[in-house]
Amino acid sequence: MDELMVGWATGVADAELSVVLPRRWAHSQGVAARAAELGQVLGGEAGLLVAAAVLHDVGYAPRLAATGFHPLDGARFLRDEHRADDRLVRLVANHSFAQLEAEERGLRERLEAEFPLLDEPLLVDALVYCDMTTTPDGERTTAEERVAEIVGRYGADSLVGRFIRRASPQILAAMERVEAALLAQPR
Repeated sequence: MDELMVGWATGVADAELSVVLPRRWAHSQGVAARAAELGQVLGGEAGLLVAAAVLHDVGYAPRLAATGFHPLDGARFLRDEHRADDRLVRLVANHSFAQLEAEERGLRERLEAEFPLLDEPLLVDALVYCDMTTTPDGERTTAEERVAEIVGRYGADSLVGRFIRRASPQILAAMERVEAALLAQPR
């Protein structure tokens, strides 16, 4: 695992989230812990996954919220202020089917132009898996419970509620692909 990248990412996320959004910080830490568990599946990419996991919601930080769409705001921050690794930035920008939410917001073309989706399906799916199996408080949950929690928190007819319901089949498919990869690992 790339300990330097993970340490840097954790420091950045801590600085941006821990004081102003402690619950979001707890979620990010839980997502990173889940990512660390997937190391055997991702091999040399484990550090990149953990770094993306701890940073995936950094765009919620009030000082970074330029568009109000946290994947785009977070990716721009990482690119512009930190000159972060391109793959890391693209994972943050596109985490958990952000393209679908960007479409709801009229930002899909901008997101795709600035931060094209990585052509690394297992890595992309692994970040979805970690995010969608972690509660807002950083605890473990199922993807079904997480989707229901998001709909309940934002409302079924809200922009986020519409997005998450629309993304749900893709989220569940990503869960299945990661679980299959986990099962295929030698014990």
